[in-house]
Order: sequence, then structure tokens, then C-alpha cells
Amino acid sequence: MKVFIVPNYARPDAVEGAHALEHWLSGQGVEAVWAHDKKRYPDYIEDPSACQLVVSLGGDGTLLRAARIVGYTQIPMLGISYGHLGFLTTAGPDKLIETVKSALDGKLHVSHRATLAIESTFACEDGSAYQVNSFALNDFAVSRGGQGDMVQFEVSVSGNHIDTLRGDGFVVSTATGSTGYALAAGGPIVTPEFSGMVCVPIAPHTIMARAFLTAPSDIVEIEMSPERPVARHFFADGQNVRQRQEGVPVHATVRRGPGDILLLDHSAQSFYNSVSRVFYGRAGR
Repeated sequence: MKVFIVPNYARPDAVEGAHALEHWLSGQGVEAVWAHDKKRYPDYIEDPSACQLVVSLGGDGTLLRAARIVGYTQIPMLGISYGHLGFLTTAGPDKLIETVKSALDGKLHVSHRATLAIESTFACEDGSAYQVNSFALNDFAVSRGGQGDMVQFEVSVSGNHIDTLRGDGFVVSTATGSTGYALAAGGPIVTPEFSGMVCVPIAPHTIMARAFLTAPSDIVEIEMSPERPVARHFFADGQNVRQRQEGVPVHATVRRGPGDILLLDHSAQSFYNSVSRVFYGRAGR
């Protein structure tokens, strides 16, 4: 058996915890494979396909990085919180070994988290175009550029035109991402059992625009308006979607990903416990 370890290399306590976990795993006859530090090994291709469990040690950002590595492979993931929020993580450092042992013994609940598959189109000055395919566990976002100009775009769902919007941008999130950027933009908190998408305008220049939910089979399309060619960006889980230096984002197609993230937690009620703790301040009650 192999376990893939993804620590937050910027946190010494997380790296120390990863070493402690590796030592314990070795004693159990389990091989530990480390995710490489991207700053030190930027060209290293990480492949956890031979591993039976992925453990992230950090905050939600570290877990999102681990999710990008796992992609649609459906390798079970376990998050240990060394960060400030830990909404997606299962336990703290004091229960590291105990929780990993429960995961290896098959005693933890498996939460199926829907993902996104995103195809972004970029137009170049010479008239050519190229596509970038992206994975997201949380969300895809259209955002205004550094000059602060409002962006204008068309939103369609499965071929049905919804509206022409102007504002700071637009978020298409999973239920998991509903407690992130989408929530900050005014969207609802959505149970992980919901497998459609949450669509939320960001600071729209109208009081009529509202958040809405889609069916799991729906496809959301965003077309940037050529009438307002201002600077803008596409983001997948907070990472800038760009394959080359040149090219302006002009179109995005967002659909449910072909595989879920299998997130391990203590019970089916873990989501509501986290909502109560993080958003309603009911820790310890």
C-alpha cells in the first residue's frame, strides 16, 4: 500500500507532521510518497495513481492543491488542518495518526464531492485561438482585470440564454465551493449532496441578477462581449487559467467533471458541523 502526502511546505509544523506520518506509516509497512515542492521542483510531474490514499497537511488551500493532483481519479483524500480555516479538513494535528489509521482501516465516511471540467478559449492578436482544459473542486470564476473596469458577458445554460451581465465577474461553483468565493459573492450555502452547479454574479451592475442552481447534467457557457474588450481573467480554484503569455479569455464552458473527489470525514453530518463552527461560531457546543 502507498499513501501520497501533500504538506504545506510553507508551514514548518505541517512538514514536521508529514515526517511523523511517514515514520508511522513505515512502521505499518505502508510506503509514503511525497508531493514535491513546486517552488523547488516546478517541472516535476506528480502521479499518485499507484496510491490508495492522499493526505493533505495544511489548510483548505493545501487540500485544493491535493485535489488538483488527484483530479478525476477518485483516490480517497483526507485533510489534516494546519491552517486558519480548515472547512474541508477532517481533523487537527493532535489526531493525525489516529485519523489516518481510521482512514486506512476503512472506518471513515466517504463524502462524494462533485467537480468541474472547464474548457477556456483564448484569442490571440494574430487571429488564432487555443483552448485550456482545467479541473476544479471549488469553482470557476470570471474576474475583471487589474485596471478595475467592469466586464460584460453572456451567460447561457444548456443552450438557453440567461442574460447579458455587466459587473465584476461571475462564479460557477460546486456545492463544495459554495462556501468559498460563491458565498462571498452572495450565493447560498449548499449541501455536498447537491451535484449540480451554483451560479453567482459578482457585483452585477443591476439589482435584477440573482444566483441560481443548475442540474448535474447542465452545461454553463460564458461568452465575453466583444463590445467591451477590457482586461479580464479566468480562474479555476483560484489559479489563473492561462497556458501562454499571449491570448485574451473569450469563452468558457463549464460542466460537471467526469469523476468526484472522495473526501473522507467522520460522518455524514460533518458538513453541517463545519457550517455551524465556521459560519455560526458554535465551536464546542
